[in-house]
Amino acid sequence: AIMAAPGAGDAPSPALAKAIDAQFGSLEAMKAAFKTAGTGRFGSGWAWLIVQDGKLKITSTPNQDNPLMDVVDERGEVILGADVWEHAYYLKYQNRRADYLKAFWSVVNWNKANELFAAAKR
Repeated sequence: AIMAAPGAGDAPSPALAKAIDAQFGSLEAMKAAFKTAGTGRFGSGWAWLIVQDGKLKITSTPNQDNPLMDVVDERGEVILGADVWEHAYYLKYQNRRADYLKAFWSVVNWNKANELFAAAKR
């Protein structure tokens, strides 16, 4: 649900864009932090954009863990998640995880992310 055909995912809503700017300074800075979380995850796992205590935060989890689980360090409501398991990107990107995470933004379904953000803020 958080992925769309390239170019079909729209853009962050005004509310989400404002929260991104407030927390990260800009959308580009948020994308850079997300990339750092994903490339910094050793082995298999995920990079996440979450709402934690009313604010946006970027985190990553190992293996199949996610921010909704009690066993993770950073819990929160998921807005976006990128699979950084090698199987998600190897055929197209081989070991270039950073390139995969850069390309991830071309298929983000911002309409769904906006919906999830609005629900998390309620």
